[in-house]
Amino acid sequence: MGSQTKRSKPRLADTVSALRRPDPVAASAPSEILLDPDRPFIFPNRVREQRRRHGLQKLMALSNLIADIPYIRLSKIERGEVVARADELVRIAGALGIAPETLLLDVDAPGFDIATWADPFRDLTAWNEADEREAVLLAAALRVRRSQDRALTIAVLDRDYGLPAVILSRIENAQKPLDRWNSATLASLCRVFQVEGVPALRAMIAAQYNRGELDGFVRTITDPDARLARSRERIAALKKALSGLPENQITPSKAAHSGGAPLATYRPRELRVHGTALAGGLIDFTASDEMVEAPTRAGPRAFALRVCRATLGAGLPAAAVVVVDPDRPAVAGGLAAIRVGKAYRLVTVTFDRNGATTGYSVSPDMEINLDTLDPADVAGVIGAIFP
Repeated sequence: MGSQTKRSKPRLADTVSALRRPDPVAASAPSEILLDPDRPFIFPNRVREQRRRHGLQKLMALSNLIADIPYIRLSKIERGEVVARADELVRIAGALGIAPETLLLDVDAPGFDIATWADPFRDLTAWNEADEREAVLLAAALRVRRSQDRALTIAVLDRDYGLPAVILSRIENAQKPLDRWNSATLASLCRVFQVEGVPALRAMIAAQYNRGELDGFVRTITDPDARLARSRERIAALKKALSGLPENQITPSKAAHSGGAPLATYRPRELRVHGTALAGGLIDFTASDEMVEAPTRAGPRAFALRVCRATLGAGLPAAAVVVVDPDRPAVAGGLAAIRVGKAYRLVTVTFDRNGATTGYSVSPDMEINLDTLDPADVAGVIGAIFP
């Protein structure tokens, strides 16, 4: 099902608007949804600041020094979209030659402003007010449903409804609106809400909102103060975890330098960028004049591929370039490039509930069992370069 077909369906936000009654004295009138444009940035940090201070102007240069943190994961950490683990901070700090706590910041410090901190990353975070509102309503409705039925535990939702914990968390944290979830997830949601299909689910959520039944959870999801409080708790937990590590685990690498000097000099290998957009989310393997720097771990057959269309969502924009290595397997939690004739398709890799390796695409909405494909046609993505 392509994106055009999906977008032609009534949106939840439109349904909400249609159902809302203009009675100013109605006791059940819903509260206004106050959206927080900084909500994606859950882990503000000093990784970018310290990387640039130590002479590494590109994140790829830092990634080349940290073999066991994939570039995409490192990028999400630096942009504050995921919370780093203590061991990841140790590795990043070791490569930079600094103490791990130097990478943490105080969100309560005078003058700190999350909007200012997030400015360098705004072009990597697509902000669409209608999508954000719809994602928030879906998240609130699912939280209400689970609060009303304590039997809907994480294990039960995975086992009986086909809704894995990682997907459940993304839905309840309002990462995507309804029409950007794949068909399997939508079917699972309909079973959870006990409705016949997506139109009925949209109508149910809209009606709940208009009756004011989602207000409490909506505020929890969108409240900037609550978001700041969660960031504060995560940073405090990391500080505590780092303080409990043995000294030999947090000593900066002897190979690294401090004082703002470049950490490493190496001769970068360049890869020619390929790719033009084809129908159905495919990428034609056509060469361009553009060259990009390859990660040091890239194999001899690695190549660069322009994304062309945001088929995996806003986190990987059309202008981004991925580095594909045919000698690296597809890894759950990462990305893969599937060869389709002379073209390629990018997918997000995960395991389904039966253990099969599955590739997902958002637009078009697709699920592909990678275990059934010729291994020679599935290559791991080992890095991404953003505009």
